[in-house]
Amino acid sequence: MNDLALDARVAAIAVVRGQTRAWRYSGYLGILVVVLWSNHAIVIADTDWSRILNGTLVTTLGRFMEFDYKLIPDLLEPTLETIVMATLATLAGLVMSIPVAWLGASNITPLGQTSYMVGRFLMTMSRSVHEIVWALIFVSAVGLGALAGVLAMAVRSIGFISKTIAEAIEDVDPKPIEAVRAAGGTRFQILIFAILPQIVPVFLGNMIFEWDINIRRSTIMGLVGAGGLGLALFRQMAMFNYGGIATVMLAVLVLVLFGEVVSHYARRAVI
Repeated sequence: MNDLALDARVAAIAVVRGQTRAWRYSGYLGILVVVLWSNHAIVIADTDWSRILNGTLVTTLGRFMEFDYKLIPDLLEPTLETIVMATLATLAGLVMSIPVAWLGASNITPLGQTSYMVGRFLMTMSRSVHEIVWALIFVSAVGLGALAGVLAMAVRSIGFISKTIAEAIEDVDPKPIEAVRAAGGTRFQILIFAILPQIVPVFLGNMIFEWDINIRRSTIMGLVGAGGLGLALFRQMAMFNYGGIATVMLAVLVLVLFGEVVSHYARRAVI
């Protein structure tokens, strides 16, 4: 009887495993069908293959290889403007992120769940809206120029900086906080003497990383009239100057590499 029960149990397990395997392979097959259909709908059916096959693609790429070197002196000022925009945006984003992080850190938020939800909502809203959209909003508010780009990147930076600071605050060692509180310290003194020393490495590292990101963001701000190399790129695109476009893109690449190098050594110096 025990042998029969054991055999029935083994058979039941084998059936369940077979069904599970069948469902798994059916899921793989369904994913493969969706991928193939998407590839056909987006890449094959929606692509102008005649334009590619008749040599237009090669001709266009050849035009981009004709760099407009006479444009380089005119790119020095936009490049400097791009760096300044990224730096100012990062600093402004930091200033605005501090109160948001204070609200969004569950262990120090002043009004409990209410202020915590407000802080988290501000973080999410900042990250959910693309910097180009923020730039369009600020261009309509303050007009064309670098200020709109700085404000757009600053607001966009709030989400990342405040979220990482808030999470670092939530992960601090509670013992220094208890010590300062036991000595009669105020909430401000707890923040300064017990929490801030623990989050400085994370704080500085994320600031440098956000500056590196803003270097990239600032290069496209000009596409909506917000200054920098993006504006120079937009002008070359408007004139259909393929060599000029390639030259500006090369300047953007050099600037991004510069940001990578500075970011790398700055992180090693402070962390």
